Amino acid sequence: MRKITLVLLLLPISLFGQSRNKAAIQLLEECETIKKNENYRNLITVAEKGISLSKNDSYLLSRFSFYKAYGYEYDNNQYEKAIPYFESSWKYAKKHQNLKEETLAIMRLSYLYYSTKQFQKREELIRYIKQVLDTTKSVYTQGILNGSLGEYYLDKSEIEPFIGYKLKAIEYRKKFPKDDASNIVNIGISYSQIGQAYIKMKQFDKGIEYSDYAKPYMKGSPNSLAFLYNDFIKCYTGKQNLDSITKYYNNIYRLVSKEDSLHISVSSANRHMAEYFISKNNIPKAVIFGKKALQFAEKSNDEEILMEAQVTQGKLLFRQKQFEKAIVILQQASTHAFEFDKNSFIIINQLLSESYSQLGDWKKAFEYQNIYTKANETMLNESAKQTIANAEAQFQNRTKQEKINLLSAENKVKNLQIENTRKTQIYLGIGFVLLLTIAGLLYMQNINRRRTNRKLQLLNSELDQANKTKARFFSIINHDLRGPVANLIHFLYLQENHPELLDEESEKRLKQKTTAGAENLLSSMEDLLLWSKSQMEHFEPVPQNITINSLFVDTAKHFSNIEKISITYNNPEKIELYTDENYLKTIIRNLTGNAIKALEKTEDPKIEWKAYTENNKTVLSISDNGPGSTSEQFKALYDETTITGISSGLGLHLIRDLAKTINAEISVSTHSESGTIITISI
Repeated sequence: MRKITLVLLLLPISLFGQSRNKAAIQLLEECETIKKNENYRNLITVAEKGISLSKNDSYLLSRFSFYKAYGYEYDNNQYEKAIPYFESSWKYAKKHQNLKEETLAIMRLSYLYYSTKQFQKREELIRYIKQVLDTTKSVYTQGILNGSLGEYYLDKSEIEPFIGYKLKAIEYRKKFPKDDASNIVNIGISYSQIGQAYIKMKQFDKGIEYSDYAKPYMKGSPNSLAFLYNDFIKCYTGKQNLDSITKYYNNIYRLVSKEDSLHISVSSANRHMAEYFISKNNIPKAVIFGKKALQFAEKSNDEEILMEAQVTQGKLLFRQKQFEKAIVILQQASTHAFEFDKNSFIIINQLLSESYSQLGDWKKAFEYQNIYTKANETMLNESAKQTIANAEAQFQNRTKQEKINLLSAENKVKNLQIENTRKTQIYLGIGFVLLLTIAGLLYMQNINRRRTNRKLQLLNSELDQANKTKARFFSIINHDLRGPVANLIHFLYLQENHPELLDEESEKRLKQKTTAGAENLLSSMEDLLLWSKSQMEHFEPVPQNITINSLFVDTAKHFSNIEKISITYNNPEKIELYTDENYLKTIIRNLTGNAIKALEKTEDPKIEWKAYTENNKTVLSISDNGPGSTSEQFKALYDETTITGISSGLGLHLIRDLAKTINAEISVSTHSESGTIITISI
């Protein structure tokens, strides 16, 4: 069973004495930077240079040896080359009496001894680790080495001690500094390893649960995340969920980079895909993934991964009835399969026995059948022991729960006694609270009455002001409009009934006077209109579904008496919208009237209305080929403090306010050569 290796937390470089080699110190800092950048080959080179400068300095030799070993381990898994330098780092750390450096070295050696099948060395190292844990109070060492012990028991398929040590390691690691990024990743790895144990027991839902716990902690480590994605693939393979299998398979490939090709993880992902399609009896598709798994396993230089890929390849060859080829690759896989994964060892011997029986070699078939039977019995016994251990744990949990229930019952009796002694106090308290509530309600009632009176006074004041405003409005109408209208009527009366009373000079003078009065009348009417328009703020639009065509038809009828100007209407999309018809109709009429007035001195005058959609908005635009204008003359469309004259129809300010009310935006583009375009976006 392949496991995720813990991410190393290297120690910060401490202050050195004056006698220590300054060049070596600089190289040590450089090594740390290179390691963070994951340039492992360069790390090996710089660490080697540091070793040559360190002479008899045990501290520097320990650090540089560690960096060089680290470089070999992560540069395509050159474990055999890494081990001697980790051993040197351990030796120099012990000499320097630096427990943290020693912890890092032996943690890596435990994993590499297992990966290179140096099982005797690993057993000796595990005994030493247990001695260290029995004597140290270091939170750091406890967190690291308890995790290593957990991995050791996981490799031996002893699940109960594995989980115990791993949970203890997580407990200590959570006491590490909060800003320690590597430790955060390692907590995630520990959760994922517990998930792997559940996967091995085919409890796939629990495996997914613990893998989900691990995921947030492992975002900063692509290598660890790739291993975690393989755990998800195993779980969903067990649950026969191809969509999820494919999702995490693709996620692994997304993590691959030039610096780290993740051969181990990519090989595992392809092997899981092959196993899934074998279970579905889709051998042609399984063969594709099986070949990829074997290719990447060979590149990884990892014998356990290679063994697993060979087992899958052996299954495929057996299914294809290529029994001789299956025997060759299965025998290669069996060399250290028992130490790596007992379950794989059982499968290998079963397939070898069946392959030889298919070839008629009954002696060999019987030989491998015996090996398979004995190994299977061993696994069954271990499984039975684990079942018993689980049953004992459940019994202990039930006993503890019974004690908890008993204590809970005693606490309930005591709580009832306390409650009874307090009932009288509660009743008295309730009575006191009721009295306070009544007093509070009376007080609030008095406050509300005062507030109501103030509101009534304010409303009366507003009503009085409104009445004064209305009276002033009608006074202005009477004062400003009566005289000019009377003068106009008088002149018209004289002109029609007594033309002989007017000589040429008097007629001219009266015409000028009447004209001036009419202009003043128009100006006064505009002022009154603006003032009355301000009273419209209390009105609200009534939106409904309308068609642009209906607006265009209404506009065409309204200006049907205009003969010298060509007015066209384009609505190719047959647009409908939801707005107030009267507001929009008024805007369109006024913009059309302004355009007509602008074209009074233009040859071949043209006006065009268009309707279209843009950026999920309905857009209406009017364009003319008139002389254009300046942006200052259209200022009233944007500036609410600007008021235009009667020359703009009902006024650009009115268009502006109506458009704002129906949530429409108006923009203007005017040029002296090409005319003016005004757009309304709703």
